[in-house]
Amino acid sequence: MLLLADVRPAVAAIDSITEWMHLALNLASVVVIATGGVQAFVRLPAAVRGRRRFTAVRLDFARYLALALEFQLASDVLETAISPSWDQLGVLAAIATIRTVLNFFLSREMNNERARVHKGNGVRSSAATISEEPASGRLSAAKRTG
Repeated sequence: MLLLADVRPAVAAIDSITEWMHLALNLASVVVIATGGVQAFVRLPAAVRGRRRFTAVRLDFARYLALALEFQLASDVLETAISPSWDQLGVLAAIATIRTVLNFFLSREMNNERARVHKGNGVRSSAATISEEPASGRLSAAKRTG
């Protein structure tokens, strides 16, 4: 009984540290998404006017989203360390699975877009107002849509 009493403060300290790390990782995720969103929002008008590649703006924002998903997944893993019930573990497992699948497909889309851009085949948005080419190499609206 004496040994059990000695362990309780250490367990409480570990739970407290884990909870703070969980919150810190969630905050990091929010900061990353906000930073990427602001950056994409600032660069979007240049992409609409044709001064910047729209795909590049999307890829940059997707990188931020992928990083935020990684922070969220790490946060979920920490939360499982302090979750006492099987119901909470099941919910966290489902959330972690969904985030992992989202991250997988987001990464795959980013790689496919990056490969298309590097091929130089001029991938263009279906929207006539958004050019995939910078203004110096911009195609006319007729060539983009036709």
